[in-house]
Amino acid sequence: MKKVTLRLILGDQLNASHSWFSKTDQDVVYLMAEMRQETDYVVHHIQKVVGYFSAMRNFEETLKREGHQVTYLTLDHESCHRTLSFIIEEQLAVHKALFFEYLEPDEYRLDKQLKEICQRLLLAAKCYDTEHFYTSKNTLKDFFTGKKQYVMEPFYRMMRKKHRILMEGDKPLGDKWNFDQENRNKWKGKPAIPAPIKLSNNVSEVYALVRKHHIKTIGQINDNCFEWPISIEQSEQLLENFCTYLLKDFGNYQDAMHTQEKFLFHSRISFALNTKMISPQRVINKVIETYENQTFPEVSLNQVEGFVRQILGWREYMRGIYWMEMPSYGEKNSLENNHKLPDFYWTANTKMNCLHHAIKQSLETSYAHHIQRLMVTGNYALLTQTNPDFVDQWYLGVYIDAIEWVEMPNTRGMSQWADGGIVATKPYVSSGNYIQKMSNYCESCQYNYKEKTGENACPFNSLYWNFLDEKKAYFKNNHRMSMMLSLLNKMDPQQLIDIKKRAQHIIANPDLY
Repeated sequence: MKKVTLRLILGDQLNASHSWFSKTDQDVVYLMAEMRQETDYVVHHIQKVVGYFSAMRNFEETLKREGHQVTYLTLDHESCHRTLSFIIEEQLAVHKALFFEYLEPDEYRLDKQLKEICQRLLLAAKCYDTEHFYTSKNTLKDFFTGKKQYVMEPFYRMMRKKHRILMEGDKPLGDKWNFDQENRNKWKGKPAIPAPIKLSNNVSEVYALVRKHHIKTIGQINDNCFEWPISIEQSEQLLENFCTYLLKDFGNYQDAMHTQEKFLFHSRISFALNTKMISPQRVINKVIETYENQTFPEVSLNQVEGFVRQILGWREYMRGIYWMEMPSYGEKNSLENNHKLPDFYWTANTKMNCLHHAIKQSLETSYAHHIQRLMVTGNYALLTQTNPDFVDQWYLGVYIDAIEWVEMPNTRGMSQWADGGIVATKPYVSSGNYIQKMSNYCESCQYNYKEKTGENACPFNSLYWNFLDEKKAYFKNNHRMSMMLSLLNKMDPQQLIDIKKRAQHIIANPDLY
């Protein structure tokens, strides 16, 4: 009698280098499914749904070419419209499997669900590491045991030392751990930005299936020219393109925003990373190799360190925060904000040029880089005191790289300060001046970033000072907020009244602005 093992592969576990696949075994069946459970728990961008299913189908083909047994259930399969529990139990019966195995999920809800499923199964079940991250789920928790603050910088330095990345002995390469101060330039048209690599995938079959089953989505798609990577080979193409043409200017302009350039010098590798089609180790090694080999001598250290920090530091740190704080993290609302998101977050129909461009880009491409998310859409949501539940759902749905483990701590922590300072020591809020400093959005906007009141005043200005006044009790003991609160206290009382009046009108009528 064959002792069949059924192994589950989720849509963000497309790691062809995993030890599971190091040898073929005809007694192992891999299960993949296009589950309505995953398309429907939040309203996703159409490119996100189609991108996942297309990448999953390519991964299935890869496994089959290598001789593995794969059962792949498309949306047309009735079971995909049932629960994950139903799918697993059905396939265990179909294959007469005696063992069930799965890779450790990156989302709390799936981790909990699979543990509960395994408890009910009347057979042996086992969970395996995904072999993707530099750290385990508990590394960050262990690192910060006994510490009052969970600041990313010491964790990042530990990771650099442990993995010998950009190090000279025990010292950081270049005698600096962090080159962030050098990486805040506004892009003014030069240097020239190379045309982004065109992947041009035809995903019309998957798109038609999504429409056939009436999956509710947001955003737009060109199903004949889908530009996100959906295979290991395409992920490598993006990485190669980044190192060859974009890395040399990435650090300098990583925070810049521009109306005519959606991607600037960013790698667009996050979807490939978060689906595990490519590993963080592979990405970092390739970037450092490019720098060390001086194949492109113009690549300076600050470009490389800025990129490495995002992956080795921030990405691993966000994952650690997520697992350290869940499940309560998803309910945090430390500033007690309760407003709804304006309708223009789903249409981009706003006269505020920065928000119009950032949201329009998000709806068209399912992409915005970290400053657009943090200092434009996130900044506005926080200044208008939006309930973080609504902000969470929008970010999780609209971006192709958004998976809860990375989206939630970035949203509730970094962006909305809903966690009360676990991630960020101060809220990331700003007036229109920051947006003008880092972009050209203000140049063609009908609002004036210099004015605080009046019909032509930038809404961010009145909202900023109103936020500080409304929330000052929350920040009275926060030394990083002391300078701004001091300026607030010195403001002319009548001016503050006028500012707050305009801010309250904006908050009550956001879609008029």
